[in-house]
Amino acid sequence: MSAVRQVQVTVDCADPRALSLFWNEVLGYELPPPPPGFGSWDAFSESLPPEQRNSASASVDPAGNGPRVFFQRVSEGKTVKNRVHLDVRAAPGLEGDERMAALEAECERLVALGATRVERFEPAPPMSGGHLVLQDPEGNEFCLD
Repeated sequence: MSAVRQVQVTVDCADPRALSLFWNEVLGYELPPPPPGFGSWDAFSESLPPEQRNSASASVDPAGNGPRVFFQRVSEGKTVKNRVHLDVRAAPGLEGDERMAALEAECERLVALGATRVERFEPAPPMSGGHLVLQDPEGNEFCLD
């Protein structure tokens, strides 16, 4: 039997720092500590050649339980729907109107941070409790579940 592996989710994007800060707010994550010898990520960035600045960023679970999310700058823009997306569990254990109200409240918070609301799916028991589809500021789809 294979050992359990840690997972890192990698997101191609145009602005790694901004997208990592958005996802920190969504997930309750934070930036990891800057490299040794630097008091901040800004100080580290200033030490790099201009073309390498903001080429990558990461978001980590402060408790160390969730996967690291890594953002890397790519030259091409997003052109089609994601084949893999994150489901943000915003209403675990809730059902019906209470569940959808919790999802709507979280959607409002995330739209204020720069997300775009795409679609609402009503509960359809037994397979679906209902969910909302959003996009992050760079158009990557994710669900509030």
